[in-house]
Amino acid sequence: MTALQWFIFFLVIQVIHGLGTWKLYEKAGRKSWEAFIPIYNAIVLMKIINRPTWWTALLFIPVINIIMFIVTWVETLRSFGKNKEKDTILGVVTLGFYIYYVNYFEEVTYKRDRSLTATTKAGDTIASALYAIVVATLVHTYLMQPFTIPTSSLEKSLLIGDYLFVSKFHYGARTPNTAVALPMVHDSIPFTGIKSYSSWPQLPSFRLPGAQEIKHGDIVVFNWPVDTVYQFFDKSKRHADKPKDKRSNYVKRCVGLPGDNLSIKNGDVYINNKQQTYNDRTRLQYNYVVRTKTQLTSQFLTNYAIGNDGILPVYVINKIYWDDLKFRSYLLKNKNDKKVYLTEINRPDRENVEVAGFFNQEVEEVLVGNLKLKQLANTYIITIPEDMIATIKRNSEIISIERTKHNFDYLRDPLRIKKQYDIFPHNQKWSQDNLGPIYIPEANKTVALNKETLPFYRRLITVYEGNKLEEKGGKIYINDREAVNYTFKQDYYWMMGDNRHNSEDSRYWGFVPFDHVVGKPVFIWWSIDQNIPWGKAFDKIRWNRLFTTVSGDGEPVSYFKYFLVFMAVWFGYDWYRNKKKKNA
Repeated sequence: MTALQWFIFFLVIQVIHGLGTWKLYEKAGRKSWEAFIPIYNAIVLMKIINRPTWWTALLFIPVINIIMFIVTWVETLRSFGKNKEKDTILGVVTLGFYIYYVNYFEEVTYKRDRSLTATTKAGDTIASALYAIVVATLVHTYLMQPFTIPTSSLEKSLLIGDYLFVSKFHYGARTPNTAVALPMVHDSIPFTGIKSYSSWPQLPSFRLPGAQEIKHGDIVVFNWPVDTVYQFFDKSKRHADKPKDKRSNYVKRCVGLPGDNLSIKNGDVYINNKQQTYNDRTRLQYNYVVRTKTQLTSQFLTNYAIGNDGILPVYVINKIYWDDLKFRSYLLKNKNDKKVYLTEINRPDRENVEVAGFFNQEVEEVLVGNLKLKQLANTYIITIPEDMIATIKRNSEIISIERTKHNFDYLRDPLRIKKQYDIFPHNQKWSQDNLGPIYIPEANKTVALNKETLPFYRRLITVYEGNKLEEKGGKIYINDREAVNYTFKQDYYWMMGDNRHNSEDSRYWGFVPFDHVVGKPVFIWWSIDQNIPWGKAFDKIRWNRLFTTVSGDGEPVSYFKYFLVFMAVWFGYDWYRNKKKKNA
């Protein structure tokens, strides 16, 4: 909705309110015209229902205002003696229009000194629950939001199973775009997969002032800009036109700021031709080809804190079969959701190619039987933190260990119908390890538009900044006017995971607009190991990660014991105070 449409909609709501309540205003000793004046009518209504004036502000906060409308309807009815259960149900079910009936067709008396305490236990419980939801939603939307780490893209900095508090005020809280949504849930209702919001109407959103700006190396939570999936882990349906604030939440590290020129060379990030450095708590991981004297044991993996899911077998195939293998694996992967993953890691000689991957038995029979795919003995792809390489090399079982090198990532379309590469901007032979330079747009800065730069900035201009863009006769038109350059309206960022060879990030889908930034993870309040069953509950909990900070230098320090001491003192004091009061 445009600003004009919202203004008209707002005025219509005021007229609807005035027509449905003006007689009630008169019976409460107010003037009938007061029911029609925007904002002022809400202030007067709060006086009529004996509620604080600051409640008026809650009527204009998205999501919270839905709850407050219900509360206000019920409170208005009760202020005129309509406090039976039937009246409450009618007030809610009719979306407040039951008040119209009371206003025009019933003789009611204003209860100026009515009790504000619910007359039934059920009513008291509902009122308490609604107030708690309002407070919790305010905190969730504008101060602090709980968040779970679902993937290994930031391993070992953040682990799968970490539960975080994400600060909204560090970078400035956003007001919601989505006006109608369930409070404190994201894009779907838990355990049901049902959409938790209405796509209409959408509000214009703005960001409150933040305590700090995003810096190089910050871990940031943001809405995935290209997300169209209904549910985070169900990517089979990619047709949901999600509002910006309901797109899936991602967490990555910011490696590129607005105005930076970014390149990646052999897996290392360079900003303005200078290699990027990180604090000592950052643990970058890469995939390494590891060749051993004997088969790797589970004890080896445990000694170096390497999970079984961080290992892939390596196969060798004659290069004349490689293109066909990629084609077949693509088809099999998309047939009945068969799990297939193959990627080239090395060309040891002129005849053969080494690939890493996994697939199920049915797929293996097709690939091995027809394409001469042979597994290499004692050769693995292992995801390892950089700071562990020197230690692992000293192990007597290791023959060699070498980081995988990606020259370019192969065509998404195996039939070659459309020349589409995996790496952003999908029009040239870049890879996750070698790309750039790329200019990261900055608000109020201008870039030239031509056939070379347009693939980088087309989505920014159209989707994120709301312009119409066309190419006609070799020229570029923005909003029907020829354009040779473009000035950006907001800042953009480049986000990457620390698990550099196992992260879906800006290398694959490009820039993150500032209006998609959610907040900054600040605190791990709970952490569980997904690989340990709940039957071993004590071992499943990562005690050393409870109540640790996310950012900062040095090893994370757990403040859990201090929390336990504080809670013991608090409950002890509360027990002593209640006992003293009881004996008085």
